[in-house]
Amino acid sequence: MKKVVAALVLFCCLLHTAFAQTAAKESHDKHMEWWREARFGMFIHWGVYSVPAGYYNGQPIKRIGEWIMNRGKIPVADYQEFAKQFDPVKYDADAWVKLAKEAGMKYIVITAKHHDGFALFKSNASKWNMVDATPYGKDLLKPLAEACRKYGIKLGFYYSQAQDWNNPGGAAARKVASEGWANPDSAKIDAYTAAHEGHWDPAQTTKTMAQYIDDVAVPQVKELLTNYGDVAVLWWDTPTGMTDEFAEKLNAALALQPNIITNDRLKRPNFPGDYKTPEQRIPKESELDGKDWETCMTMNGTWGFKKDDHEWKSTEVIIRNLLDIASKGGNYLLNVGPKPDGTFPDESISRLQQVGAWMKVNGDAIYGTKASPLPALPWGRCTKKEQNGNTTLYLSVFNWPADKKLVVPGLTQPVTSAVLLANGKKLATAASADGLVITVPEQAPDKIASVIKLQVKGTVADKRFMGAGASGLGNMKE
Repeated sequence: MKKVVAALVLFCCLLHTAFAQTAAKESHDKHMEWWREARFGMFIHWGVYSVPAGYYNGQPIKRIGEWIMNRGKIPVADYQEFAKQFDPVKYDADAWVKLAKEAGMKYIVITAKHHDGFALFKSNASKWNMVDATPYGKDLLKPLAEACRKYGIKLGFYYSQAQDWNNPGGAAARKVASEGWANPDSAKIDAYTAAHEGHWDPAQTTKTMAQYIDDVAVPQVKELLTNYGDVAVLWWDTPTGMTDEFAEKLNAALALQPNIITNDRLKRPNFPGDYKTPEQRIPKESELDGKDWETCMTMNGTWGFKKDDHEWKSTEVIIRNLLDIASKGGNYLLNVGPKPDGTFPDESISRLQQVGAWMKVNGDAIYGTKASPLPALPWGRCTKKEQNGNTTLYLSVFNWPADKKLVVPGLTQPVTSAVLLANGKKLATAASADGLVITVPEQAPDKIASVIKLQVKGTVADKRFMGAGASGLGNMKE
């Protein structure tokens, strides 16, 4: 009898656990619903670093623009002088958000505070902010929040919770001086940073990191989550020097926005957030583990504005990156680095407009889609939607077949419809030993990616791991 009772108790415990796990998954799925539907967002890296734009004392500083203070080992007092030139009189938040919407983006994440510690908003926790330290003297986030509400765009804030090179006590990732420029004092600087946890200026270490977390980071996160209406995303970055204790204090502040979504960079591994953040690359199929993810990527080589960076990705690469990411079930957060006057670089604007023109025709192949169930496709990418027990596959064709026969490998379900999104033209289909064959016109309607909307009966079994998986396009440029 005791064994029976014990078995019943164990069964009840297992049942309770199963119900709890199911409920937790359903809650998480509901929480992530808008984010998964969106698939495409805009990252904005903007701050004081846009003023030097890659140069310090006449020297070009190597690597990404927003790291100029660290890479160039610029003293705190010298760097703060740049804020006196940060006067973005051409800033038009309405135009920014309108452009994002027209590009087909559904959310924006802006660097409310990057590693240089400069806040784009009015802060009572530090005078190193847009209102108190610049001639512009106005909060940059309030008009952005208003414009996002106007255009129905979700707003997120990037916040550097650990690294802060201006507010005392903030962490500093150690980089050797030669990574910035051939500084004649490199040996002396490197010895100092090695002895001071990456810091290069005594002004940075007049307080402890615990004081910084309590006096600056936590209060500023609370300001961001209180003063700008609904905040959709909190995008943490680089947990240098973070402890679980510090992370818990920041995590607790999120209660101010119960619906907020967070990434995985607060403090690893105990604070995984809601999604992973591969940077400047697209994961391979073999790297995916079923968790939500978002690739963040620059349009050129840098996040923050750098006047000499002209290595722009083509519109073709951007659109195909987006399709590759969506075909693997991820989101694409594409960056713009505004100039110090508040305008977007012309190259960014033209690409966003071109992406928008493509999205206006083909957006159904992106929004609300799930990962492709098909094996690697030599001619392009696939996304899917499922409804009422049936499946819609969006076949994005990069390499148009010269023989007008597009083969969809392994697909055996009966077809109910096949049309080109570009013009609504119906296409003939036929079964073959290799899979479904779609007869297409001689010319591709879009040289970047032509999308065929293919509706089939039933669900399509996952065949992605038949043979080699599709490799990521990574940081592909032309």
